[in-house]
Amino acid sequence: MSLRLLCIFAHPDDECFAFGGAIALAAERGVEISAICLTSGTAGSYRGNAKSDAELGEIRRAEFAASCDILGIQHHEVLGYEDGKLEFASFSKVAGELVQRIRAFKPHVVLTFGGEGALNTHPDHTLVSALTTAAFHWASHPKRYLDLGPLFAPQRLYYVTTDFFLPERHIPASAPWTVTLDVRSVFERKQRAFAAHTTQAPLMIQTEPVFREHGQYEHYTLAADIVPQPAHQSTDLFEGVAE
Repeated sequence: MSLRLLCIFAHPDDECFAFGGAIALAAERGVEISAICLTSGTAGSYRGNAKSDAELGEIRRAEFAASCDILGIQHHEVLGYEDGKLEFASFSKVAGELVQRIRAFKPHVVLTFGGEGALNTHPDHTLVSALTTAAFHWASHPKRYLDLGPLFAPQRLYYVTTDFFLPERHIPASAPWTVTLDVRSVFERKQRAFAAHTTQAPLMIQTEPVFREHGQYEHYTLAADIVPQPAHQSTDLFEGVAE
């Protein structure tokens, strides 16, 4: 039985920009990967040639699928919540959808954003963090969503974090990392996945210097583990995970 990794994001392009190295490395070692994106990214400033939100949503869904294929994500879906307004969605409803998917896919490890909202402190990222955290714990809780499949307990929850900040942006209070991944061997793959988001070409140009300088390593914080333990530094998201 192979290891399974579930990644939960807010927008198409999150999967490669924030998590691309970790995902590509996991794919190379044969991990089965599922990705859930809560919105189709229709509130963004970069719209390509789309003439409506509906058209942009379809384009960005296709870009997300192409990026997932490049990174090696076998299962992916976009849930279709409203971009930029996750804070107004029903927390219980969205968390329930995530609980259902955790119980169905049975991931060993779950990846998502931290509560600060990542480098751009996006409120949707903060909400995804809160929703995923709740779902991670509730998926195994005997009093939560008992109609959404058999209980299942993932072994670990990680938040992506950072050792640098974006110039001229609000500086968040980032979480201290417990895992550092050397993603140099898959950096080109990470870039190709980002390039699949053609509507985001202006963003790619804008962030290319930062991406090239800091994109060789990714940092993650162990947020929850089924085995009580002191925090320690690691270079492997799956170190000690039982198959």
